Amino acid sequence: MTEPYYTLATEITYEQTIKKSLFIAHLYRITDETDAQTKIAAIRATDPKATHHCFGYMLGDDDHIQRMSDAGEPSGTAGVPILEALKLNQIHDVLAVVTRYFGGIKLGAGGLIRAYNSTPVEAIKRAGKVQRLLQTKLAVTIDYRNIDALTYYLQQKKITTLDTNYGIKVALMIAVDAETVPTVEAAINNLLSGQVDFKDRGQQYNEVPLSTN
Repeated sequence: MTEPYYTLATEITYEQTIKKSLFIAHLYRITDETDAQTKIAAIRATDPKATHHCFGYMLGDDDHIQRMSDAGEPSGTAGVPILEALKLNQIHDVLAVVTRYFGGIKLGAGGLIRAYNSTPVEAIKRAGKVQRLLQTKLAVTIDYRNIDALTYYLQQKKITTLDTNYGIKVALMIAVDAETVPTVEAAINNLLSGQVDFKDRGQQYNEVPLSTN
């Protein structure tokens, strides 16, 4: 994967009222188009009296699948701005459905575009984002006397500890970016004066929280 992969940290529902119209953004992580359509259908069934259920979603690391719907709103005023909210935040495999309850005041094309864009944008801010990284699982075995020093180092470098086992020695499983494994091993080896053992346990995708500021 050459480009960073970002997605939602958590699924969320967010609502705001604009000129008496209620806009409700439902954000989901999705795996494929069937998953997306199932979630859209569920929202329609849950809120059958809503005026509109507009949506946008993107699938794939390169967003090769992009779908949107104005769901009865004037062409280009709902689906496109929803999709643009996802693109702006560079999140993948995400569905945004914005439900509208009409409040009796027409917003005009510009007002609709702003409403259908700002509602999912605000929802994404509240949900937060994560980056999906391919990392190496590195088994680190140390003596008990070195646990505090190693723990402090891992915290300072923001290296995730996946598991810790206490036996004759302490065995930690940490997640390290593949390209930094030699650097991390060298740093820990130097920190603990060589009193450490490393084993590569393969790779896995892990999710790292990101700031949405």
